[in-house]
Amino acid sequence: MIPRKYEMVLFSFVMSLFMSGFMSLIVTFINLGFVDGFVSFWLQAYWKAFLIAFPTIFVVVPQVRKIVQKLIIKQ
Repeated sequence: MIPRKYEMVLFSFVMSLFMSGFMSLIVTFINLGFVDGFVSFWLQAYWKAFLIAFPTIFVVVPQVRKIVQKLIIKQ
């Protein structure tokens, strides 16, 4: 298994895989419809989105956690 010290890197990697995959699939479908070569168009968009999503999630998630902690009511 992977050591806990790599939790944020692993979280960012897995989250970016899912989110960039799903979002690029939806946006590709909205823009092109289900055309010949759809999977190829989608995969091109997917890897480009992943390259942006991974570092973005890695940087943004800690900031979002801080904001959420300030917004929730502590009991």
